[in-house]
Amino acid sequence: MDKNRKAAFYILRDIKEKKSFSNIAINRYIEKIEPESTAFIRELVYGTIKNQIRIDYILDKLLKDPVDKTDVRCLVLLRMGLYQMMGMDSVPDYAAVDESVKLAKVVAKGRENFINGVLRTYIREKDNIEFPEKEEDFTEYLSIRYSFKPWIIEQWIRDFGQDNVEDILKACNDTPNLTLRVNTLKISRTQLMDRLEEKGIRSFPSDISKETLDVEGGQIVKADLYKNGFYSIQDDSSYFAVKVLDPQPREIVIDTCAAPGGKSLAIAERMNNRGHIVSIDIFKRKLSEITDNAKRLGINIIETKSWDSRRTLSEFVDKADKVIVDAPCSALGLVRRKPEIKSREWEHSLAVEYPKTQLDILKSASDYLKPGGTLVYCTCTLNRTENEDVIRRFLQLAPLFTKEEDYILLPNINHTNGFYICKLKRKMFL
Repeated sequence: MDKNRKAAFYILRDIKEKKSFSNIAINRYIEKIEPESTAFIRELVYGTIKNQIRIDYILDKLLKDPVDKTDVRCLVLLRMGLYQMMGMDSVPDYAAVDESVKLAKVVAKGRENFINGVLRTYIREKDNIEFPEKEEDFTEYLSIRYSFKPWIIEQWIRDFGQDNVEDILKACNDTPNLTLRVNTLKISRTQLMDRLEEKGIRSFPSDISKETLDVEGGQIVKADLYKNGFYSIQDDSSYFAVKVLDPQPREIVIDTCAAPGGKSLAIAERMNNRGHIVSIDIFKRKLSEITDNAKRLGINIIETKSWDSRRTLSEFVDKADKVIVDAPCSALGLVRRKPEIKSREWEHSLAVEYPKTQLDILKSASDYLKPGGTLVYCTCTLNRTENEDVIRRFLQLAPLFTKEEDYILLPNINHTNGFYICKLKRKMFL
């Protein structure tokens, strides 16, 4: 039994059945099964998810029944088998079929002949499968080629233009490096790069921030450097929102949607661990992660509060110099790291519901600011209705605030997660 493919099967099954996030499921089964090659598993899992819509399009040509009527175990096996033949040069076609059949004998007993037949049919017919033409139906062409739901493509065409959307989709399918935020309370970026090199981990300075690094390879979270608090994992786009906020020592800063705490911790580091930060989140259990990481990083200025940020905490009204709102959103900007997002139907309905919640949180957060204070609103989505439209409605309702600047970070241009950041200022007087 190939333990690598077995782990990949259970990961993909959980993503399909339990709506698990890929990174969490991968870590769970790597620890549980202890496979030989985590790199192989990540390539197989992420490749299968990234290409799922295209794979299912092919399967619909090969199966008698529609893909959505296929037994989950068989569907996962077939997706894995097809991706190995389509996207993994290291796996010959015969090996992809043979290993899929062996795995089927364990996880889908009695269906191994079905798996064998479908995969061998693909080998015979793959050159005859017709795909949508760009000139005939642009949205369908992009959907099948890059495995994005049509509603996402149509939305991005409206927001970014037809000439730009294919580049964005292509970049969203790239595999990003891991990004580290240097804990400047303990070490400089140059010093950390040297220490990582000693551990056999290659690192590259970020173009966006002097406090972040891209890294290749290594057990980043298990390394002693991590345990001793020399760095945290945080994408450049997320850290850039903290740069826009520009927290200073001795200030009072409120993070209204704080968990899992990356921005609160980055704010504390930029404040040189001097001042006061209030990290608010509705999920009390997630706040302990902030406390644990603060201890690891040597930070002691963070106070955590469990609270629904759609409502105002009266004790902090007019108290904060700066407030950041990393609002709950459809997370479409994260598809490079969580590719399962782009093929889930439920994300569409949630994208319609989010703006009301985002506006409620933004209005509540604005109550915390002193006159002259700074409010930063950000999301990890590329969706005008959750970004610019929310800001426009907020400014209509909040005459005390003015918009200073906003940014849209795109994977194809900035080489980060997709992110929206808007800096607002509270006037001294109306």
